[in-house]
Amino acid sequence: MSKRTFDDFNEYASNYRAIHSQNVKLTGADSFYFAEHKVNELKNYEKTDSINMLDVGCGDGMTEVYVQQYFPSWTAEGIDIAAQSIAEANDRNLNNANFNVFNGTDIPFADNCFDIVFVAAVLHHVDFSLHEKILNEIYRVLKPGGRLYLFEHNPINPATKYLVKTCVFDKDARLLGYKYAKRILKAALFSSFKRKFILFFPRWKIFKPFFKIENLLGWLPLGGQYYYRAVK
Repeated sequence: MSKRTFDDFNEYASNYRAIHSQNVKLTGADSFYFAEHKVNELKNYEKTDSINMLDVGCGDGMTEVYVQQYFPSWTAEGIDIAAQSIAEANDRNLNNANFNVFNGTDIPFADNCFDIVFVAAVLHHVDFSLHEKILNEIYRVLKPGGRLYLFEHNPINPATKYLVKTCVFDKDARLLGYKYAKRILKAALFSSFKRKFILFFPRWKIFKPFFKIENLLGWLPLGGQYYYRAVK
């Protein structure tokens, strides 16, 4: 058996959102909701001033749809190993966004050229032996003072574990614990860490009154996902 490197999303590219939405249906939300939710988290830290962002593992470019909506003065570069996903992203014809295929480890941009690097639910699809290389590349292309936003599924959360186990394109996924994630970020020389756990409650309307308290629970390692904000 060949060694796993990156999970292949090419066969799911044309109907990724439909598959994902069906998989997360029990949460009361769809795939688009979770993409938008992550971009909304950026609003806690970033302004709408002109920013140059890189999305590593951009998939079909849905993140950039919401970036264009909430941060219209930003420009974005999206890269992914799946050529079919990049084709889907390019078909969106988004203003201020470009999408290209890359080899998964060598980011095709010069040193110190991005204000933000965004990595959403990507590293659990990558062999752990490659995490250090990828984070070193991200560090390289960030400007001094640039910010990395790293989102991952929380393996402590039982609902998350179930959703991953039952999703066809997560069949080979290996989830990253939040302590491991911080350790590899430190090894890549990132600093000024901020960690937040998110998505504690189902998104059904009956739970809506509880959404407001999720920000107060960001310290509690039981949310469905977590993210780190780290600085170069």
